[in-house]
Amino acid sequence: MCGIVGAVAQRNITPILLQGLKRLEYRGYDSCGVALHVDGALTRSRSTSRVADLESQVEKAGLSGFTGIAHTRWATHGAPASHNAHPHFSRERIALVHNGIIENHDELRAELSAAGYVFESQTDTEVIAHLVDSMYTGDLFETVQQAVKRLHGAYAIAVFCRDEPHRVVGARQGSPLIVGVGKGENFLASDAMALAGTTDQIIYLEEGDVVDLQLQRYWIVDGSGRPAEREVRTVHAHTGAAELGPYRHYMQKEIFEQPRAIADTLEGVTAVMPELFGDKAYNIFKKIDSVLILACGTSFYAGVTAKYWIEAIAKIPVNVEIASEYRYRESVPNPNALVVTISQSGETADTLAALKHARSQDMLNTLTICNVATSAMVRECKLAYITHAGVEVGVASTKAFTTQLTALFLLALSLAQVRGRLSEEEEAAHLKAMRHLPAAVTAVLALEPQIIAWAEEFSRKENALFLGRGMHYPIALEGALKLKEISYIHAEAYPAGELKHGPLALVTQEMPVVTVAPNDALIEKLKSNMQEVRARGGQLYVFADADSRISSSEGVHVIRLPEHYGMLSPILHVVPLQMLAYHTALARGTDVDKPRNLAKSVTVE
Repeated sequence: MCGIVGAVAQRNITPILLQGLKRLEYRGYDSCGVALHVDGALTRSRSTSRVADLESQVEKAGLSGFTGIAHTRWATHGAPASHNAHPHFSRERIALVHNGIIENHDELRAELSAAGYVFESQTDTEVIAHLVDSMYTGDLFETVQQAVKRLHGAYAIAVFCRDEPHRVVGARQGSPLIVGVGKGENFLASDAMALAGTTDQIIYLEEGDVVDLQLQRYWIVDGSGRPAEREVRTVHAHTGAAELGPYRHYMQKEIFEQPRAIADTLEGVTAVMPELFGDKAYNIFKKIDSVLILACGTSFYAGVTAKYWIEAIAKIPVNVEIASEYRYRESVPNPNALVVTISQSGETADTLAALKHARSQDMLNTLTICNVATSAMVRECKLAYITHAGVEVGVASTKAFTTQLTALFLLALSLAQVRGRLSEEEEAAHLKAMRHLPAAVTAVLALEPQIIAWAEEFSRKENALFLGRGMHYPIALEGALKLKEISYIHAEAYPAGELKHGPLALVTQEMPVVTVAPNDALIEKLKSNMQEVRARGGQLYVFADADSRISSSEGVHVIRLPEHYGMLSPILHVVPLQMLAYHTALARGTDVDKPRNLAKSVTVE
């Protein structure tokens, strides 16, 4: 989602700001802009196209400066238009960029309008710029500290003033913001990747922090205005993984990176042990009596899959909650539950808010499954398992999902071991299967030519159904999500047994029905559900295991996976669904990596 880069230096920082925005493009955005302090005045350039277009504008205008801020925006308040793009100015004195949502912006807008401020945008961000200007007394750092006290909601801001060269002030509450420490120069960003190659000395600001950046120093105060010491960490933000290489799109690249990503996630795992999740894991796992999983989107489907695993293997009851809903209902807190959050970025606003809500109810046994070791989610939880998917640029998650599943299966095994429900023979068999996963996924990837043929048919459809049973039902949900995210085909998923309770009314010859059909205990039930589809003229597209005895016939199209994989079958079966979505979108000519209206890292509620 929205990205921030800011800098104070004794060199031209325009290339740093623009390069930082390029490295944040993976988050998704619909406009971008840069503002600079040039010859005692504020200058900016904004675009509703890509960062490359903004770069061309900046080069054409010959813009350069030593102090500046830049931004990629994903629209919330106001349409994706130039006048709504950041940075926003106030009276040609204050320049400001903002991630997050200000909930009391209407009230502030009315107050500032009455004071004579003219609004040029529909954004909540412009409200902050005018608020800072209205309170400005000659010291930007002091002014921002006072101004943020008026803000309700989530924000990360970077702001500079025409009258104070070589100074940028940042503040955060509910949205991530980091400081990059240089020699005679300092930086702000919403993501360490934005500063890769510029500095690896990173400070993660905490909730309520306000930071004053100048050439030779930085100064941080907490939400109470007290000086705050924050650890400087060496963070190597790798950018090579974000290079496209020989692939047409990042999503395709990331689908094919899954064998390596799973292998990296399992690196060093030689035995099942709670310590894989942290030094305190054994004691926490020993005392819990249930699991609460909090997640959104694709990560939620990973959590639903994990429910099947944990309850089957560890015999612990599991609830899975959509994070954006959890804190807005009257739930029954259980201090003995293990609260598990799942997030690719570790900065998902809804999931972070749900985690804080759970902790406020004395649910303090917390664990996160996350792809970013330095993220807020990792810092907020007692325990963590870091998936090693590497940088995931495509908005539609692929390798992050399969590595989440890999980590969650390890969690199920670890919980079972602590409860005495995992024999040595079972542990050895599960570990052997997990070690074989990269090779098994590689074999599934070889099915791509057959899937491309299916995609040509799907590209001409506007609706699709996905069916699965048991632990493959959430895989069907994920397959439907992938298809609608990037191809814009309306897709829904159901447990196959639910067909006769309503969805069967949708089935016609024009309705492709994708079926996840592993050779498990439910295969015969699933075959009966498939016959219900054929009897209504529906076209079945079946991903079957090699030994599931499902044959191609009129109206039944079958692609066979190389082998049945038992409890780990969901990890294999999701891969062809990812490829089907990718090649269907490719055939329809959509923007695969940056689908409309969506963002990669959802840092607003």
